[in-house]
Amino acid sequence: MSQAFEGGRLPAAYMNPGPASFSEFLSAVHPDLLPRWHDLPHGTDGRPLTPEATTIVALTFPGGVVLAGDRRATSGTTIANRDMEKLFRADEYSAVAIAGAAGIGIELARLYQVELEHYEKREGRPLSLEGKANRLANMLRGNLGLAMQGFVVVPLLVGYDEAREGGRIFSYDPVGGRYEEHRFHSIGSGSVYARGSLKKLFTDGLDERQAVTAAVQALYDAADDDSATGGPDVHRKIYPLVDVVTEDGYRRLPAEEVAAVAETVVAERSERPDGPTAPID
Repeated sequence: MSQAFEGGRLPAAYMNPGPASFSEFLSAVHPDLLPRWHDLPHGTDGRPLTPEATTIVALTFPGGVVLAGDRRATSGTTIANRDMEKLFRADEYSAVAIAGAAGIGIELARLYQVELEHYEKREGRPLSLEGKANRLANMLRGNLGLAMQGFVVVPLLVGYDEAREGGRIFSYDPVGGRYEEHRFHSIGSGSVYARGSLKKLFTDGLDERQAVTAAVQALYDAADDDSATGGPDVHRKIYPLVDVVTEDGYRRLPAEEVAAVAETVVAERSERPDGPTAPID
C-alpha cells in the first residue's frame, strides 16, 4: 500500500480532489499508478504500447442525446480487449466517454464521477452542464504531463441541459481545450469515418431509435475502415454500448435492444456493404 495511507490518514488530494490535478491525485494516492515511460514497451513510432480505447460517437435528437462506443481496445497492432467499456454515467443527466490511453481514461472518468457527486453533496444541487464541461476541461489539463509522455486521453461529454431543454455535446483536446459540438461528433481512431457516416445519416428530425441506429451505423462504418475499431461481433455477442440522456435522466440501453439494432445493421450490410446513402434531392 502507498505510504500516503500510513497512519490511517487519507491524502489531502483524496479528501479534496478539486484543487489537485489528476496526476497529483494519482501520485498522492498511489505513486505506482503513474506509468514510467521507459518501463513500457514501445512501438516503431515511439509511442508506448499500452491499451488504447478507440471510437466514440454522439448525436442529438429532439429531447436528448445518444452516446455510443465500440468495444475494442488495441495495443499497437494487437487487440488488447474485445469488450472494453468506454462509456460512463457521469451523473443523473450526463455521460462521458473516453478515447486514448485506456487505463488513464477509465480512472479519469471515475474520478470525474466522484467530483460531480462531491459537488452535489456539498452544494445541495447538481452542477450545471456548462459547469460539468468546464470541470472536465480542468481535470484533463491536469493530465498534461502524462499526455506529453504519450498517454493521451480525450473524453467526450454529453448531457441534457434543462435550461435549453435539449441535449448537448462537448469535445476536448489533450491540453484541456473545451469545444461545444452541434448535432453530432466523434472521437477516437475511427472518428473521421464515423463522422463522415453521420454526415449522410443525420437529420434534425431523428427520433431516439433512429438516432441509436445512426450511431450503430456510424460505428460499423468506422470499423469497416479503421482496424482499431471493433464492429458488432455477432458470434461472441459483443455489441456497441449505447447511452441515452433525456429530461428523464441517464439510462444505458439494454444489451438485447442494442443487439437487435446491430444485427439488423449487419444483415442489411450483407445486401449493401457500403450502407445507406443520403438522398440527393
